[in-house]
Amino acid sequence: MTIKVAIIGASFARTAYLPALATMDDVEVVAVASARLDSARAAAAAFGIPHAYDDWRAMLDRHAVDFVAIATPTIYHAPMTLAALDAGAHVLCEKPMAMDAGEARQMLDRAVAAGRLHLIGHELRFNPNRRKIRQLIADGYIGQVRHINIVNITGTWGDPASRPAGDWWSLAEMGGGRLGANGSHQIDLLRFWLGDVGAVSGQVATMVPLRVDKQTGQTWTATADDQVSFTAEMKSGALASVFISSAARHNIGNQTQIFGSEGTIKLADADERLLVARAGEDFQDMSEDDPNASLPGIGKGIWNVSVVAMMQEMIGAIRDRRPLQAGATFADGLQCQIVMDAVRQSSSERRWITLT
Repeated sequence: MTIKVAIIGASFARTAYLPALATMDDVEVVAVASARLDSARAAAAAFGIPHAYDDWRAMLDRHAVDFVAIATPTIYHAPMTLAALDAGAHVLCEKPMAMDAGEARQMLDRAVAAGRLHLIGHELRFNPNRRKIRQLIADGYIGQVRHINIVNITGTWGDPASRPAGDWWSLAEMGGGRLGANGSHQIDLLRFWLGDVGAVSGQVATMVPLRVDKQTGQTWTATADDQVSFTAEMKSGALASVFISSAARHNIGNQTQIFGSEGTIKLADADERLLVARAGEDFQDMSEDDPNASLPGIGKGIWNVSVVAMMQEMIGAIRDRRPLQAGATFADGLQCQIVMDAVRQSSSERRWITLT
């Protein structure tokens, strides 16, 4: 059985989706669409894809495909997903799932009604170290989790000239911002490790709103958040503190620390070493390698490598006509979206928001 695939979005798709799919047998990417035809054509040429479009609706109308993968600005996720489902395709949609929980719920309902597989691009659920963390917690290796501390600090937006004018990640009206870009991953991992969120208190801020395009000298205003912090009270009783900023001038990277009644887990993206210690003992390196990292054509880094296993799961489920056995479904995406909406509401109203 050859599974026919269409891709919407040619940036992250070119660096991660297409290399991953290229490692799999009986998968044919028949078309790619991008807002810029030159980008679509470049991706098509690089991976031997026969058709390139700057009109994603035309692509879906002209090609019957089994699977559509969507990696576009957030504002387009809902209409693209709904159209792909209506065309009979299974769907992978990038995070953040939607502009708000209302859109996310509509996407989930449509996928369930259509009987199609649905997956959100939270590829870190497939990373061996993060899966190991989940197992250690489930096995009670560090006892009851009391507190999680997550920090993600980069200098990517700290320089006012670091982003071009109109950069969608910097525009709230396009669904940009660090809460969606990185916070959604952190929320999904918290849920992956500990279950649902009970309440949140947070702040969403734009620290560097005044920007300049370094190529043209044009000044413009960023409206999306470049700094986010929130505390999540998990239904398990654990507290999670998350601080995300791209407004720094130096990279600190992503650091995760998990404190349990009987031990501690540490993981930092600088070296991706999983360090674990039980009370009274020294830290041990329990890192696990990802076998997909050695596949030909796969880019370096956990994001690109983790996409391979995510695509393997989706393609396998389609081929075997089975439910997904791993990954964040649209149901998980909706719960993540509810948390993000609550963080924004908390910031606006300056109070704790209880989730129902």
